[in-house]
Amino acid sequence: MSAEKPDAPRAVIVISSHVARGSVGNRAAVFALETLGFPVWAVPTIILPWHPGHGRATRIVPPLDQFKALMADLERAPWLGEVGAVLSGYLGEAGQAEAVASLVAAVKARTPDAVYICDPVMGDSGGLYVPEPTAAAMRDRLMPIADIATPNRYELEWMAGAPLPDLKSVIAAALHAGPSTMLVTSAQSMMIGGTGNLLLDGTQALLAEHRLIDKPPNGLGDLTAAIYLARILSGQPPIKALQSTTAAVYEILARTAKRGGDELQLETDAQSLSHPMAMVQLRHLTHPGRDRRA
Repeated sequence: MSAEKPDAPRAVIVISSHVARGSVGNRAAVFALETLGFPVWAVPTIILPWHPGHGRATRIVPPLDQFKALMADLERAPWLGEVGAVLSGYLGEAGQAEAVASLVAAVKARTPDAVYICDPVMGDSGGLYVPEPTAAAMRDRLMPIADIATPNRYELEWMAGAPLPDLKSVIAAALHAGPSTMLVTSAQSMMIGGTGNLLLDGTQALLAEHRLIDKPPNGLGDLTAAIYLARILSGQPPIKALQSTTAAVYEILARTAKRGGDELQLETDAQSLSHPMAMVQLRHLTHPGRDRRA
């Protein structure tokens, strides 16, 4: 991608969960994007006092007719031309997917080269943590229209309907998932005691690895999707965007873990978003669609 044009639409519509305390969902994505210079239109799909991993709590899901009406307002907003990207994450219910898809279509009709990045937030190593119809709506309605998708390995397994025990199987599943660019987080690592982010597009397969940190706070996937989107919108080539995104998220994670934080401390580590110093290992993997290594 060429360098960003000064007059290019810069606003990002972020559609995900909102928590009163913590750095997950919209709280993570909005902070990262605005810190990196991108105005945000934030749409909550559900309101929670904290991440459910901290314990049961009240869930406020907007009535579907009201959610659709709000999204329709955004579609006809006089400022829609400001929007250069849409990022969707956690959905409060399955019916929200159609409203998201309609808004993406409206944005792209106004700005054809706008980017839609789908973070299909549905589960982790413990299985799905959204109802199956909600997960299916993300898989069947949103993944096919995304330019970029950022599932974790467990979400990709569920969408593929099969275990993905190694990088070869993850790459194969990513190629068949729909979006032209896939960034798979929590991928297997070739580094002992490590984890990786796997980036796959039509020509290359890249793996950015770092040391695995036990019991990490929630929000890493939300943060990864937002930072990678910001890097791409800023004109960074995919290989550089992958490396700098992985370094930023790892650095923030490592610093939070060192402090013993139970939530990512983005406000403390904001400098890491734009100028990460952490080192990550970058590997070029064999792309199934090519006869030689990237």
